[in-house]
Amino acid sequence: MTILITGATGAVGRNLTHALAGRGEHVRAVSRKPQEAGLPDGVEVVGADLTSSALPADLFDGVDRMFVFPVDHGVDDLVAAAVAGGVRRFVVLSSLAAAGEFPRDIGSASHTHHLAVEQAVTARTDAWTILRPGTFANNLLSWAWPIKAGAPIRAPFIHSAQAPIHEADVADAAAAALLGDGHQGRIYPLTGPQSLTRIDQVATISAGIGRDIPLVEISPDEFRADVAPFIPEDIIAMLLDYWSDTVAEPDRVRPGVRDLTGRPGRSLEEWVRDHRAAFTAA
Repeated sequence: MTILITGATGAVGRNLTHALAGRGEHVRAVSRKPQEAGLPDGVEVVGADLTSSALPADLFDGVDRMFVFPVDHGVDDLVAAAVAGGVRRFVVLSSLAAAGEFPRDIGSASHTHHLAVEQAVTARTDAWTILRPGTFANNLLSWAWPIKAGAPIRAPFIHSAQAPIHEADVADAAAAALLGDGHQGRIYPLTGPQSLTRIDQVATISAGIGRDIPLVEISPDEFRADVAPFIPEDIIAMLLDYWSDTVAEPDRVRPGVRDLTGRPGRSLEEWVRDHRAAFTAA
């Protein structure tokens, strides 16, 4: 019995691979650069580009369960090949935006992309479980450079509130869905255990590294000018809409982590402790 992990060297996939290998499961991990994967001993690492239609002929040999990372292109061919190859259970990494709960989500970059990934699986099999995490705590790593440089964080909508989720909690939820029964045909919304304003998020990082971090609120237009060289416009628009909406209506804490793992998710303090090195000068 083999579990295939796509996106195995990403933030969620790496944690998931470690979790499954630690439980003695046979894991086949997909990486574009297998020689650089750095995954645990005993994990079978396969070199493949999932955005290519030329997948390894034996990729699905012996595989009965699969974690589907939301690759940018080629997910239809990937899932079709997996079903044809005998995979019987799929756990899909998606996004809360795919639910279309809010007007801001409909037609957003995340909604469009993740809904297509979900449909690539649900159109081909009934043996699926969908994980829909909200905002990842890892997004706060975008503040690492100014923090290390001693510069202020420049952010719009600092009174907006999100419930950032630790990537390890998404991985633990995925492991539970892959290994446990009763999860097929279910969608699990996932968030961190507490909704925090961006002011509180900065304060949490500050407490975790033992140093004050200046925070400057900027306008949406200033934010757009700051990040336009690095972030596509559709993503910028999605972020600004999200932060704007969550000023008046903070993110709700969702129960998926507890439902799948039986425990609450890790706090933002725990996430900062796990990533402290990213925010401190070498």
